Order: sequence, then structure tokens, then C-alpha cells
Amino acid sequence: MTDIFIDIKNKTYQAKGSAQAHVAIKDLKLSLHSHEFVCLVGPSGCGKTTLLNSIAALDNDFEGEISVGQQHVSPKIGYVFQNPRLLPWRTVRENIELVLNEEDDRQIIDTLLEAMQLKDRAHVYPQQLSLGMSRRISIIRAFAINPDVLLMDEPFVSLDAPNARQVRQLLLALWQQRPHTILFVTHDLREAITLADKLVFLSSAPMKIVSEIKIPIAREARDNEKLIEDFRQQLISDYPEINALL
Repeated sequence: MTDIFIDIKNKTYQAKGSAQAHVAIKDLKLSLHSHEFVCLVGPSGCGKTTLLNSIAALDNDFEGEISVGQQHVSPKIGYVFQNPRLLPWRTVRENIELVLNEEDDRQIIDTLLEAMQLKDRAHVYPQQLSLGMSRRISIIRAFAINPDVLLMDEPFVSLDAPNARQVRQLLLALWQQRPHTILFVTHDLREAITLADKLVFLSSAPMKIVSEIKIPIAREARDNEKLIEDFRQQLISDYPEINALL
């Protein structure tokens, strides 16, 4: 069971060209339950990536505390960045193998490639892939370690609508087969409603939580675009401050 508890009292960094420290996050408290899919929605530059980096322990320079999983247990954290970050001199399979230990079962790679409809691309190089394929490979690489927590930083940004829809569907199918806690950053409210159990709306820097909203639409009905759009309009009507965060 992998719950996440976040209590960041203050996160600052020195902005380029400025003598003053930039306050990125201030008094932010957030809890995620095990196997919950949570979408963070907020304006560009509000500190969403900074928050993910802190959860992943890539940036520990903040005041406060982040607890991931049970005490004295080191959870596995997968991270899908905005850029797929595939090494061009390694094949697709070799890029995925980079995250595995010697004792890990390599068969999982074939299973995940098949689930993401990329089994025939295992031995090609990244330059032979479309952007959508590259993004799917980065998701496979994160899933391959069987993570307790998966952090996803706008992984579908710059994809056209049909490609983004396909990759979202594949991601959800994979997550439902191998459930774990997901924290997903997006500025696309429709995407967030389609994917999440809960939406967390964030303010501009210094980042704070504006509201947390559970999605009432059943997962089996999330392919109904009218339902998604009706709920989006309802959110904007009920919470007019959301418009400024998108």
C-alpha cells in the first residue's frame, strides 16, 4: 500500500538574473491514497514539476516533509518526464532495460510492449519512432520497474488529439492491469477529467492548493466526450477561479 503525504512549508530557489529568491511552493499539504490516480492542474510555471522532483527525491532542498509509502520501506518510484529522454544510440528494448536490475524479469518488457502496441518496435532506434511512440516507450520504461508510485509530468503534451487519446487509453488499460498510485501533471482539464479519480487545482507561484475535486463520472463512461465536456463546464461554472489556472 503506497499512500503519499506532502507537507511543504517553503520551497525557494534562486531565479536566474535575480538577486531575490523565488518562492515556488508555500504551505502546501496534499494526501494521495494507495492506487489513486490524481491529476494536478495549474498554470505554467506554478511549480508542478518542482513538486514532482521533490516527491521523487531529485530535489530535497525544501522546508517540510514528504512521506511515500510505509516507514522504513523504500518505495519504487517511476517518473515519466515531459521529454521521453530516450538514448538515441540504444534500441527501444535497450532503453527500457536501463532501468532494470540484473535479477529483474526481462519478459516484462515484451508484455508491456505488447500492451502498448509496440512489440514490433523493440529493436529499432528512437529516431525511427514517432513522438507518440517515443512517449509510449517512456511510459513502458516507468512501468517496467513495477513502481509503487508513478509520477507523470505532462507526458502527452505536443501530441495531436487522436494520438493523445490513444495513449491515454493505453495508459489507463495498463494502470488497471497493474494498479499503483499515480500523480499526473496536466494543464488540459478534459484530459484530467478523463484520467483522474481526483483533481487538485493549484495556484500560480507560490503554489498552493485551490481546491480538490473528486470525479463523479464512472470510469466505464469516460469515453463519452459529452459527459466529460458537461462536467468540465460544470466545474468552470461552480468554481470560476479555475479558469485562471488553465
